[in-house]
Amino acid sequence: MAAQPERVMLVGVHIKGSRARWKPKDSIAELQELASGAGAKVVDIVSQQLTKPTQTYVGKGKLESLLEIVKAKKIDTVICDDELKPTQQLNLENALPGTKVIDRTALILDIFASRAQTHEGRLQVDLAQHEYLLPRLAGQWTHLERLGGGIGTRGPGESQIETDRRLARNRISKLKKDIEKIREHRQRYRQRRKRSELPIVSLVGYTNAGKSTLLNTLASSGVIAENKLFSTLDPVTRRIPLKNGKEMLLTDTVGFIQKLPTSLVAAFRATLEEAEEADLLIHVSDISHPNRYEHCHAVNEVLDNLGLSTKPKIGALNKIDLLPKEYKAYEDPSLLKLMDQFEQTVFCSAETGFGIGELINTIEIKIAD
Repeated sequence: MAAQPERVMLVGVHIKGSRARWKPKDSIAELQELASGAGAKVVDIVSQQLTKPTQTYVGKGKLESLLEIVKAKKIDTVICDDELKPTQQLNLENALPGTKVIDRTALILDIFASRAQTHEGRLQVDLAQHEYLLPRLAGQWTHLERLGGGIGTRGPGESQIETDRRLARNRISKLKKDIEKIREHRQRYRQRRKRSELPIVSLVGYTNAGKSTLLNTLASSGVIAENKLFSTLDPVTRRIPLKNGKEMLLTDTVGFIQKLPTSLVAAFRATLEEAEEADLLIHVSDISHPNRYEHCHAVNEVLDNLGLSTKPKIGALNKIDLLPKEYKAYEDPSLLKLMDQFEQTVFCSAETGFGIGELINTIEIKIAD
């Protein structure tokens, strides 16, 4: 008999006056997609607007409401739409006894852990998870601190938490060394590729924008391409023939997402260096998604943090086949706003092949500059 999926409640908080680019309902909708992708059953969604952050993530009155919902609907897990501070997570867990509380970061890390296929991918996720958990270890032993000293609180609690921290730090240190060896191996491999004098092109974009499908279309390769967030995590490089008789190397990189955990970006640095070595970036955008501009901005933020914002770039506006036939692209202000983010754009469909010839022509011209 198959195990029943976890019953989860999603909780989102919007701080008044914050410069958040995403609308709260859009961010929570994406969180719902992430939770469903992780195999959970979303049974309730709660949101709140606050004037300032609180130590329990939500306000006092809303916290009482959460407890009632948890009991009434037999919620197993509460997932918050932001990265919680360790104290916020602990306070929420204390206020919702018997209920697991996690945040968006933990959920993304869990999805990455379930999707990592290679040894390198698993190492990178393991590192991100340990760096995320290290500052949260103290919360597991606060029950000893609350006893107020005396018998049962001297020695064991302190030694256990220090042991846990030491083990976590040792594991982090070992993972970083292992990943550094992989990074050095990748660097040597990239140097050999450079000596081949083949131009290197990297696909970047928001998760589920169609990068892997585009790679498959261009290279006739069998990379996993599913309609779900983070279906592929490991970079894949293929030789692509060009119309001028030459070849290029095309690499598919891990997809980005808004509120991408900094620990995850750091852990995947070795993988993202593939984009650093590229002569050209193809920024793949899902043109059919209502939040296409926000997706583009989130990707550009990560590229900027990686020092890649000045790389030559082409915008591949993908999934045009999903737009209504009567849609007139150049009469849509929101689309024109998206197109302004790129020097050049190409409308295409990796699924049907529409615009692929034009995309290859544009790449050839760009890498010949």
